[in-house]
Amino acid sequence: MTAIGSDHGWTIDEWLVVALARTIRDREVVFHGFASPCAQVAMHVARRTHARDMLLLEGATYAVNPDPEFIPPTSNDLVLHRDAVYRMRFEEFFDAATRGDVDRMFLSGGQIDAYGNTNVTAIGPDPERPKIKLGGGGGGCNISATIGALTVWTTRHRSGRTLVRQLDFLTDIGHRTPDGDRRELGYTGGGPQWLITELGVFDFRPDGHARLRAMWPDVSVDDVAAATGFELDVALTAGMLHPPSGAELAAVRAVDPLGVRRSEFGPDELKRHFHHADRAASCAC
Repeated sequence: MTAIGSDHGWTIDEWLVVALARTIRDREVVFHGFASPCAQVAMHVARRTHARDMLLLEGATYAVNPDPEFIPPTSNDLVLHRDAVYRMRFEEFFDAATRGDVDRMFLSGGQIDAYGNTNVTAIGPDPERPKIKLGGGGGGCNISATIGALTVWTTRHRSGRTLVRQLDFLTDIGHRTPDGDRRELGYTGGGPQWLITELGVFDFRPDGHARLRAMWPDVSVDDVAAATGFELDVALTAGMLHPPSGAELAAVRAVDPLGVRRSEFGPDELKRHFHHADRAASCAC
């Protein structure tokens, strides 16, 4: 079996982190929430590769541009303060987000709908007696309304329970809610720009609805359709999900030597391994 750290290929966790990192533009101010290892690693990868002048805000410590030796298993570890240029106060960050001074935030959820709304509060039809109580938004509802752009992700798409037609509880704001769209509700942020899953990459149409733009080489449209609860709009674009470069893979492995990113994936997903030779003519990557 090929070793994960070898030069002969890469795994789905590495490629998904690289795809997340590529959504970051240079000079953006970028933030991630609690318990978000894939997004956390992606932000540090972007800063070490194509976005060297981004401003990185750690999601639990509010450290600005730290240089940790490794990503720890918890997002509230003091290693994430290492060499930070500044440590924001909680209220400073929320003031900046409300003013529109934060360009991008990473969001995930136990449920995600076609408009990029997310549920991290409760699963089940009755929020007073939920089947599963989730961690809650931690202020995400407020700042998701005003931050410039959102990158939404999940590693549980294949379960069929994550990308759903209707949320059991709306925690964080996407493009359109049952009460209206962003313009109608007076929200100043741009909303979700990308939705990246272990099956594929989505962007959002002008009306705010997600559309599938690329898939990993071992995934078919039928796979995506079977796991997606809302209407699947397919607009595949060749070259959008190109393989990670040597520099990107080196950055992932240097930033996350403990493999914390892998904790977001199920065991079967972690068996997915790719090589350059896997790129068939029909691959939407």
